[in-house]
Order: sequence, then structure tokens, then C-alpha cells
Amino acid sequence: MPKVKKANQKNNKQESIEATLWQTADKLRKNMDAAEYKHVVLGLIFLKYISDAFEDLHSKLVEGKGEYEGADPEDPNEYTAEKVFFVPPVARWKRISDNAKKTEILLENGKKVDIGGYVDEAMEAIERQNISLKGVLPKVYARQNLDRASLGGLIDLVGTIALGTEEAKSKDMLGQVYEYFLGQFALAEGKKGGQFYTPRSVVKVLVEMLEPYEGRVFDPCCGSGGMFVQSEKFIAAHQDHYKKKGNGISLNPADLISIYGQESNQTTWRLAKMNLAIRGIDSSNIKWNNEGSFLNNAHKDLKADFIIANPPFNDSDWSGDLLKDDARWKYGVPPSGNANYAWIQHFIYHMSPTNGMAGFVLAKGSLTSKTNGEGETRKAIIEAGLLDCIVNLPAKLFLNTQIPACLWFLSRRKEGRLDKVLFIDARNLGYLVNRRTKDFTDEDIAKISKTYHYWHNKNEEYQDIPGFCKSVSLDEIREKDYVLTPGRYIGLPDDEDDFDFVERFGKLKAELEEQMKEEVQLNALIIENLKKVKING
Repeated sequence: MPKVKKANQKNNKQESIEATLWQTADKLRKNMDAAEYKHVVLGLIFLKYISDAFEDLHSKLVEGKGEYEGADPEDPNEYTAEKVFFVPPVARWKRISDNAKKTEILLENGKKVDIGGYVDEAMEAIERQNISLKGVLPKVYARQNLDRASLGGLIDLVGTIALGTEEAKSKDMLGQVYEYFLGQFALAEGKKGGQFYTPRSVVKVLVEMLEPYEGRVFDPCCGSGGMFVQSEKFIAAHQDHYKKKGNGISLNPADLISIYGQESNQTTWRLAKMNLAIRGIDSSNIKWNNEGSFLNNAHKDLKADFIIANPPFNDSDWSGDLLKDDARWKYGVPPSGNANYAWIQHFIYHMSPTNGMAGFVLAKGSLTSKTNGEGETRKAIIEAGLLDCIVNLPAKLFLNTQIPACLWFLSRRKEGRLDKVLFIDARNLGYLVNRRTKDFTDEDIAKISKTYHYWHNKNEEYQDIPGFCKSVSLDEIREKDYVLTPGRYIGLPDDEDDFDFVERFGKLKAELEEQMKEEVQLNALIIENLKKVKING
């Protein structure tokens, strides 16, 4: 218990920095909605970061000592060699800051602009200089509904944070601020914003369980790129693994994985490209098309070692009617009204046939649904020996939905475990950040991931724990008609565990519609009877 308390204090202290920045930035929003303002704020944070990183290296090149002797501080190649973005003079933060309160600014080409136009020009200049960012950065600062005084205040605020210096990088200040802001915008936007943001602790559980040390990592609904960022953090945190593997040869762990992604929302795709760029992660294989992964599979030949994803829950608008004969539906044709089992089979299709693994978030209804053939599809996947583990998640982890969620893990690495599935119930883990949001502590994440690895590696430390985890045979799953709710197997009450939001909502909606029809009929009857009433005057 003391460990959890300590972790909570640490998390709260850390959050206070980002929370203070958010509160101040949000006050400057005025008449802009969160969906628009998101790009204004995150664009400036991006600009400040690459400017800080540029200035850090620029000062060393100007000093010209040691390996930098004779270097030209204005040569873009010097920065490319160090994996730092070259920032043209117009886009350097000091110039932006110096112009923040001016009503008229004269550009080198003779054009006169205000601060909004100036920031747009800075973004354009960075894209011209850095081809990987072409078409990615937001050019939204000259919009009429963005108050110029508020923009100046926002520039001053972002200017107070050191983001790209060596010290800030070591503390991952950028990551903390950027991810916190992404989460807050998702909350402010509701469901729409939350479609592209997965809570960091949930992503961390997925990554810690899959352990993507090397190979191809794929997310076909990548949103703002959080799965890739956490994979890189995992690699950085496990340097010892690579030192041992290198046998004394110096290895850059980041070079041992390659990432592939797809996103159908263009503005979200831009966020992902920015999110990866500021961390030096190659995003050349992050593709955008507005048809999405089902209709236009951008990586159709990819067989990935690791698939990590959080697809939209219970998506009813996925064009299933157009894909009835698709080659991906090896285990059953998914219903056109719900994409859950389309996503599962899309993941399986892209798993490497020799060692592929997949970990993903789904609505908990996917564990029990039997409508429209989903039960038969689930049975076929289980009988094929692909299901490795199910993790039941607590409520309130997600900012944008109250739909109960779970984690699925599929694996082609089930040597000697084809007839076993691990069930973990994590509903009693986590702590309340506030009244409506829950989060996992590092200890919670370690408990879940270690349990999985002990089981998967046949470590003698693994043991079934009533109410938390159990290794279950396929025979027992067959007896329960392929229902996968963990509570059925490890001893927790089934009532809450078997709750199917979609089914319950459908019933309540039907009841309400019936009652409304009845109300109309009763009102008509009352009016008719009133007409028959005669009042003697």
C-alpha cells in the first residue's frame, strides 16, 4: 500500500507542471473550440522543441571545439548528421518571441503580416527545409477567429518551457507536456478527440507485455502515434538487453525496429507525424488515406512481428457490406454493423506467420458477443490456437468513453501452450486521478506484465491467483461456449463482467422508443376524450 501512495504522489507532482500549463493555455482559447485550438497549441510546442534542439547544437557549432571544429553553424547537413531539424532564421524561437506582441511584421520578401501570419510563414519555412515534414505542420495561425493577443500570450507561455535542450530531453519534458495536452484535448473534444488518443498507461501495458525488442511494429489505426512512442521508450529503458545481444559491439536499439502505421483522419495523421518527428522516430511508413485500413490497406503485404492497436470500439460504419468476400476473413465474415471482429482478423492477417504477436484494445462486448456469427468467429480463432491472453480493464481508464474495455493478446509463439489461455482481471488495480478518471501505477503495470511473462515463459514463479489470474485449458473454454470474460474463470462475479454495453443500450433504446410511441397514442386519446366533454354554461 505505501508503494502505491508514493507512486500516486509522484504522478500528482509530475502532473502539476503540465496541468498548470494546460490551465493557462486553456484560458487563452477564448472563442476557439478545442478541435481547432489543439493544432494551435501543439504546433507551437513542436516549434519550441525543434528550435530548442537546434539552438543547443547551433551553440556548439558556433563554439567550434572538438568534433565541431571548423563546422558551419548555418549548414543544414551539420544538423541532419545529428538527427536535429534545421530551423531557418525566420522560424527560430527568439524571433517568434520578439515579434509576439507586434501588430505588423515586415518579412524579408517585403510582405507585411501580423504574428499569426508570421508563425504560418515559420511553419512553411521549416517544411521547405525538412522534406519529412512537408504537408504536416499546422498553418492555422492567420485565422480570423484566433485572437492575436491570445496568440502572443500563448507564445510567451510556451516560451517558458525548455523542451529541446539536452537536460529537458533527459527528463522527457516534451513527452510529458505533449501527451498531457493530447489527453486534455481528447477530453475536451469528447468521443471525436478520444478516437485518436489511448491513455499512456494502457499503451504501456500493451508494450510491456509484447516486448518489441526488434522487428516490425504495426498499428493500422495509429491515431496520434502513442503506440510507437511507447515502443521507443520501452527500447530506451532496456539498454542492457541490447548490450548483451551486441556482445560488446555498440548497437543503437532504435535501429532494430521499424514502424508502420495507417490513419484515415488527415489532421490526426499530421499529429502522429509531429509526435514522432519531435522524438526522432522515422515516420516515413506512417500512411494516410481517407478510406481507412479496411477499404484501402496501405500495407497490404506487411507481415509484422508486433501489432499494437486501439481501434474504434463497436464501429458500425466500416463499409463491411463492400467487403463480404475479403481474403482477410479467414475465420468468419464480420457483421457489417460492428467492426470488432473485422479488426481482429485484420490484425491476424498482418501477423508474421512464424513469430507474429498482437496486443490490442477492444470493447468488452467482443468477449461474449454471439450475434451475426461473431461467436463462431471467436470459436474458430480460439481453436486455431491463436488466443494467448485476455486482460480485463477497470472502468474510467479512457477519457472519452464509458464502454467497458479489455485487452486481447494473440500469438504465433505459443510453443507448448496451444491448449492454454491466460486470463487476467485487472479491475481492482489502478487509482483515481480525479472523480472521472482512473490510471495504472507503474506497480500495477509491472504486476500485469510480469504475470503474463512468467506464464508465457513457463517460469516457476507463475501461479494462479484467485480473483486475479488463471491459466485455462481450451476444454474449459469449450465448456463455457467460448465466452472469454475473465470473471467466468478466475472467480469474480459474472454480473458486471458479462455486461455488454451495446446490447444493453439497444434494449434501453427500444424500450424508450416504444414508450414514446405509447405516449403519443395516449396524448391523442386524451385530446379525443376532452373533445367529448360538454361544459354547461
